[in-house]
Amino acid sequence: MNTTTNTKQMVVDRPRSRWGWLLALVLLFSANGLFAQAAGGNTNGFNLNIGMNMPEEPQRIDTAIRLLFIITLLTVAPSLVMLMTCFTRIIIVFSFLRNALSLQGVPANQIMVGFALFMTFFIMQPVYQRIDADAIKPYSAGAITGTEALDNAKGHAKDFMLRQARPKDVEFFVGLAKMGPTKVEDLPMSVVVPGFILSELRTGFQMGFLLFIPFILIDFVVAIVLMSLGLLFLPPVTISMPLKILLFVLVDGWTLVVQSLAMSFRA
Repeated sequence: MNTTTNTKQMVVDRPRSRWGWLLALVLLFSANGLFAQAAGGNTNGFNLNIGMNMPEEPQRIDTAIRLLFIITLLTVAPSLVMLMTCFTRIIIVFSFLRNALSLQGVPANQIMVGFALFMTFFIMQPVYQRIDADAIKPYSAGAITGTEALDNAKGHAKDFMLRQARPKDVEFFVGLAKMGPTKVEDLPMSVVVPGFILSELRTGFQMGFLLFIPFILIDFVVAIVLMSLGLLFLPPVTISMPLKILLFVLVDGWTLVVQSLAMSFRA
């Protein structure tokens, strides 16, 4: 039995050894071919580089810097859309409305953000049209330079933000920048943008507070009724939430909220 077992092991090990020698020969010939190509100066072979190779030509360096700037701009673009448009006020009001209705996950965050984005595109459409007519189309036709197109687009965006921002907020950042008396058209974006954001936060919270008032009254009335009936262990939210949803649906609340938001940007 031992002899038969040893013979079988030898028969099994021989193919393994043959495959091992064959693999070693292939790797050896491949290595010799790579070394021969490297010695002969052939650059078409397989190369493995670990590290950072900086381009030596100035033109390639400039292209790399521009590519890095474009990637950075694409990363910052969502923040610019949210902060330099009406998106901030809309999403704040929607968040207050959901909390006032005592709803935690309805509507979902994706729906609220998507609806706020579509409302932003609708409200900002006149500004986009002016930017397209005065900056994008002339630049595409070669009538103006890139700097002039950027200045024209920045001017229209600045006009929108200054119409919505409170003068007090803009003057606050002018004072922080120590600019002194400055004309409105000469205000930099570094002053206009934070003033606009501060005004949008204030306006959004004001509209959210006004939305809270009727729903707070419903909670107050429901709590008093439950206390008078002696139902102290019944949470008032269990009764008040359906009533608030019913009231909101009966008065067509979503239409009123969206209409109020759209009209608030016409000033």
